[in-house]
This record gives sequence, C-alpha cells and structure tokens, in this order.
Amino acid sequence: MLASPADNPYEEPRSGRLTAWGNALLAGLVPPDDAAAAVQGADESHRVTGLPGDGPADRHGLTWALGRLRVLGAKGLRLALPSPGHPLGLTGPAAFNELALGAGEAVLAVGVPLGLVPEVTVYGPEGDRSATVLWRCAEVGDTPPADVPSLHEAERELADGLREATLLLTRLDVAGAGPGALRALEAYRRRGHAELLAPGYPPRAVRVLESARQVSALLAIAADGHGAAVSASEMAARQSVLAPLRRTARRAQVSAYNALVDEREAR
Repeated sequence: MLASPADNPYEEPRSGRLTAWGNALLAGLVPPDDAAAAVQGADESHRVTGLPGDGPADRHGLTWALGRLRVLGAKGLRLALPSPGHPLGLTGPAAFNELALGAGEAVLAVGVPLGLVPEVTVYGPEGDRSATVLWRCAEVGDTPPADVPSLHEAERELADGLREATLLLTRLDVAGAGPGALRALEAYRRRGHAELLAPGYPPRAVRVLESARQVSALLAIAADGHGAAVSASEMAARQSVLAPLRRTARRAQVSAYNALVDEREAR
C-alpha cells in the first residue's frame, strides 16, 4: 500500500527529514551514518535509485547516495511540498513536477540539477505497520523554486495564520466535539516535543517549523469535521477558509527546512 504525507498530518514529511539531515551532513555537522539513521527513522529501509550512472535495477543506501550527491556537486538540499494548483518549491520539468505532486513532497539538490521523490510502501496489520521508501532521483530545472518565502516572511504569515486557525476552531466548538477531537489534539501535543530539524539550523527556523506544525494540526482537526453537524454548503465554506491557511503552513515548513542552506548561501 502506497502512502503520502496527507495520510497523517501530524507526521514529519520524509522529504523534510532528508532535507534537514542531508543539509547537516553536507555542512559537515553530522557523520554520514547518523544522518542516514535520522532520515530513516522508524521506517524499515530507505533506498535511492536513478542517480546519474545508475542502471534500472540499481538501489543504494542513504549513506552512499548522500555521498554520491556531494561528489556530483550538491551543496545543499531544499524541500518542496506541492499540492494541486500550488507547485510549492518545484522548478520543473513537468515530468518531475507530476511525480512530486503525486507524492506531495520532494527534495531538490542545490548545486546540481537533481531531485528526489519518495515512493513509500506501507505494510503490516493496523497497529503494527512499517514502511519502505524508494527515493527516485531525476533531473530538475535550474530555476528558482516556486513560491518559497523567506524565513522572516513565513514567520509573519504564520502569526496571522495561527490566530485565524484558533478562531476557526473556537467557532466550530472543537473543544466540545467529543473524543475524536480530543485524541487529535493529544496526538499533536505528544509530537510537539519531538526534536525538530537537525544540528546547525538557526533557532528561528525551529520556531517557524513548530508554529507551522501547530497550524497544520489545528487545521487537520477542523477539516475532519469535528464539532456540530454541518451541511454540504457549510462544509464547502469551511474548506474555502482552510485552504489559504494550509498554504501558509506549507510555505512556512518549506522555508524552515531550507533555512540552513539559505543561510549558507547568503554569506
């Protein structure tokens, strides 16, 4: 069974982990094996295919693949979190954008026109599931990524977005919506204490990412329909309110994960 980031809005995107720990590795801040282990997390395995010079059946571990990207000229990694109508962080071509859109995420190398898209396969019974990840590498366009704000811009947008999301949930009476909403809120609180990003990231990036995750969690609760029963027209109106807030949260996530390489390039 294939999975995407939308399956669980409280999970860190795998492309985010690869971006953060890959940047820390390329900056010389963590050993290769430590970076690979952090990217893999609780997954069963991560393999990479499609690197320049690979044959169709070649599969590499993360440690080797990250080293290969560095040899090819990669100076850093950037995150993309595209959604329909919003190619956030992508640079083309169309074939790569389509692959990234299907996954809902991608990683683009800085210094070499290559990108990676995760293909996630989840298996096992409910409650005891694991996943394998195959990162497919392909050429990307050598143009500025689409619609990525600066860290300062993202922080300002998030402050407004968090207020709007909180007000929306208050109007929906989520606090009184029952056990489903309470479980969702508790899931976010538990995950909010996890380590964010990787060594070397500026404190502002950590702060922005935490705020973006908080907004995403609140919006996921609202989108689940917690609260009083609503009509189809009311649900459509709710979704029209949520859409720009989701975009704000995704833009902020991309900005936070890209902060380490952006900071190095600005020097």
